[in-house]
Parts: sequence; structure tokens; C-alpha cells
Amino acid sequence: MPQVVIYPKEAASITGNSYEAGKRLLQRIRTKLGKDARAYVSVREFCQYTGLAEQEVNAALQAA
Repeated sequence: MPQVVIYPKEAASITGNSYEAGKRLLQRIRTKLGKDARAYVSVREFCQYTGLAEQEVNAALQAA
């Protein structure tokens, strides 16, 4: 089953940044989407914001 939400550690790993940078990236996505600071960010929302292909991100998440 494909993963639906993305966590800071995974965002950091996918983008090659630190954990703190992954947290900031997800917070920027939430802000842009008008979500609460503690709301989940979906893989689709992450991909739309970063411009990464959803298939590539899902493959990276499954490999980790």
C-alpha cells in the first residue's frame, strides 16, 4: 500500500537536506496550503510543491 503522508525525516532524505530543513519545508507547504501547523502533508501535496514526480517519491519512500 502506498504511503499517503510524508514526515520531516523523509522530506529531508528525499531532498538531501537536514531534518530541520525537512521540517521547514513541510511547514512552508502547510502555510501555502492554508493548513494548520500540525496538519499532515500528503505525498501528492509535497510533490506538487517541490515539482518532483509522485512515482519517484513513492519509490524513494518504499526503498527507505
